[in-house]
Amino acid sequence: MYERKTIPNLNCGLDLIGEVLYGKWKIRLLWFINEGHKRPSELQRKIPDASRRVLNIQLNELEEHELVVRKIYPVVPPKVEYSLTEFGKTLIPVVGALGGWGDEHQERLRKLIIKKFSNLTDPEEQ
Repeated sequence: MYERKTIPNLNCGLDLIGEVLYGKWKIRLLWFINEGHKRPSELQRKIPDASRRVLNIQLNELEEHELVVRKIYPVVPPKVEYSLTEFGKTLIPVVGALGGWGDEHQERLRKLIIKKFSNLTDPEEQ
């Protein structure tokens, strides 16, 4: 696994939130945990494009940033559940606002993203 060798720039709130939420699936993980999907297998079903390994790495990072807490039940086979911390719950309105903005502009954003990928696959359009 990659380990950063330099201290990141943490001079403003945007730098800080970028450091905490950087990762393809972290925002969705927070949202789904808030909705009540707490087991790793449930989260995997909600995000089928993500590998179990990547989800575990990102869940561990969210745990390190005190946004989620992992509870391990002493049963066989082991049962693990994730839940938001009080600190993590403070991010949910922000995530909701980002999702609302995406919903509001989804047609425009979808066209731009599709255009970008069509240019990558069709060299004549470049």
